[in-house]
Amino acid sequence: MTSASQPAPARPTSRDVARAAGVSQATVSLVLGDKWRGRVSEATAERVRSATQDLGYRPNLAARSLRLGRTRTALLVVPALTNEFFARVYTGAAAVAAEHGFGVVLYPSPDGTGPARDPFASARAALDGVIASSMAADALGALHGADLPLVMLDSDPADTGVAARVNLDIADGMRQVTDHLLALGHRRFIHLASAIDSWTFAVRARAVHDAVQGVPGAVVRTVPAALDVRAGREAAEQALAAPGPRPTAIICDDDILAAGACKAARRLGLRVPDDVSVTGFDDLALATAVEPELTTVRLPAEQVGERGMTALLAVLDGRPAEPGSLPVHLVVRGSSAPPPPRS
Repeated sequence: MTSASQPAPARPTSRDVARAAGVSQATVSLVLGDKWRGRVSEATAERVRSATQDLGYRPNLAARSLRLGRTRTALLVVPALTNEFFARVYTGAAAVAAEHGFGVVLYPSPDGTGPARDPFASARAALDGVIASSMAADALGALHGADLPLVMLDSDPADTGVAARVNLDIADGMRQVTDHLLALGHRRFIHLASAIDSWTFAVRARAVHDAVQGVPGAVVRTVPAALDVRAGREAAEQALAAPGPRPTAIICDDDILAAGACKAARRLGLRVPDDVSVTGFDDLALATAVEPELTTVRLPAEQVGERGMTALLAVLDGRPAEPGSLPVHLVVRGSSAPPPPRS
């Protein structure tokens, strides 16, 4: 005669952990929530961790979320996932989120930088906070009134209503590019600028003009273009073929426009960098896919995502976010060289 099946052993609880470690449940919560420092000793924290491991205890995140009024979900608002930079931002944000039991929901604007539909019937009920690129600011319209903490990426420090912001030192990046070209001897510049009305691109334009200002004989003309290779090519072709002395260097707002500028030079029978130097910004994979490889500015995209998620976690915890802008670095490759003689 077979014996009746035994009921499954009960899942260990935080009370079991507290009993095994000889502490209160509140202490268990502090240790497992990584908020014990300054409240309990290292030895006590280690006892709790050992008891947790011995018992095979796993916190019930769903129940914890209900108690805290949190869903442990952040929204990342970006212009479009077709842009490699924002895919890398997501990778960084998701890595930090996973370490803290959070999930990251992506919210790309379908038109690149325009408004998007509300992804949830009630954003307040479904999210703990929002991390957003300034390039997708219009897409935040659907979330207005949701009273969610907002962390902005690469945005105007003067804007209000932001819980925290993570900025790159964009102006310094453009100064590094322009100073590099000036040191090579260039004096006639085209600034091939993104036509997107965004703080980050306004900063780039201002930095280029400021770097050139006061240099004897140096002139720069800004030419706007939509943020794609074809538009960059067409705008660069017109600028290079315009009457008067030809520019010897094209400073582009990003690597995509720079790829278009390189195509424009080839179509006009010009060689990069012998006849015209071209620089990019971002250091996407595209920068080393073109020939010659692009001189560009490397932006730490994954670190932007990491810092953005860390800032949101700090805000949710009532702590100040880490201050300061992330540094960027000039990467010199084959697309920049001294201007041609007698130019």
